[in-house]
Amino acid sequence: MTKIGIIGSGTMGIGIAQVASTAGCEVFLFDVNSDQTEKSLFQLKNTLKKLTEKQKISAEKAVEIYNNIRSCTDLAELKDCDLVIEAIIENKEIKTEVFRKLETVVSEDCVIASNTSSLSITSLSAELRNPERFIGIHFFNPAPLMPLVEIIPGLLTDTNLQQKIYDLMKLWGKEPIIAKDVPGFIVNRIARPFYGEALRIVEENLATPEQVDDAMRSVGNFRMGPFELMDLIGIDVNFSVTKTVYADYFYDPKFKPSLLQQRMSEAKLHGRKTGKGFYDYSENAVRPTPEKNEDLYQQIFLRIISMLINEAVEAKRLKIASDEDLELAMQKGVNYPKGLLAWGKEIGYGKISETLQNLHSEYQEERYRQSPLLQKI
Repeated sequence: MTKIGIIGSGTMGIGIAQVASTAGCEVFLFDVNSDQTEKSLFQLKNTLKKLTEKQKISAEKAVEIYNNIRSCTDLAELKDCDLVIEAIIENKEIKTEVFRKLETVVSEDCVIASNTSSLSITSLSAELRNPERFIGIHFFNPAPLMPLVEIIPGLLTDTNLQQKIYDLMKLWGKEPIIAKDVPGFIVNRIARPFYGEALRIVEENLATPEQVDDAMRSVGNFRMGPFELMDLIGIDVNFSVTKTVYADYFYDPKFKPSLLQQRMSEAKLHGRKTGKGFYDYSENAVRPTPEKNEDLYQQIFLRIISMLINEAVEAKRLKIASDEDLELAMQKGVNYPKGLLAWGKEIGYGKISETLQNLHSEYQEERYRQSPLLQKI
């Protein structure tokens, strides 16, 4: 697969284009908004310039990467592509409409893929004339830097296709894993409590966002706390994924979205991209210093990590992916310092179980129910 089409020239689209181009592919970058494509290509040129200055790539390689990408204003320009990856808004109706049009343009042999982070691959493919050629290829932001790629075959996907895409991602220098077509796949399913439980702690006035972030960095050795990470991802994007996973799991209480996050989204306090979220990113803003409290920090860490480990154990029980891929997913997809199954063993599954039991007793909520496997391992 040497001719790659990318639909959507936003952050993810241009990032995937850079990855494919770096691997020597000819890339056709399409967006209905040509101004967005122009802006993204300008940013890419600056990125490549910085990589050259840091001697990460040669000047010749930078020119090659840039020249491998062709800006397209008509979907028909993707007609000769071997693979087309869609990276547009997380809206099923909009995506399926694009796929329907794309099917009238590309050859029967062209593979069609979505970079969706939470929508069902089976559901997206069901609208197509030829759903066997459709698959999920989920990159993580920023795509050129994050090594993980989730490959998600739907129920209608050709059984041989996942291996072909797996091999291609290896050629592109990525670390691919195969995931079942469940809401959130691996990373976005297992990671939900990292945000959800942190939001719950703040909603209950048990701690401030600064304290929760400080606790997860200092006690858990996470690179970023949940509120910093939500600001980076975009509070609106994170909230949208949470709502999708919640609805797709038939409103399972453990995936229930946060009212605080909804209010932040409504106020358009989306984080770094709007200049303000849980933190202020304006030019002269000073970040509040958290009031350190070791006992509180330990409680925060244990509460959030117990929820995360429980979700990883449940993913293991449901065989959403192999143990190795579950561990790899969280370390390479969201930069967790350890795999959650190994972390559970280190802390002690008994202590994780006890923590969840105490939370369940206190709140009387299904949110804190344990995986049936947790007490057996």
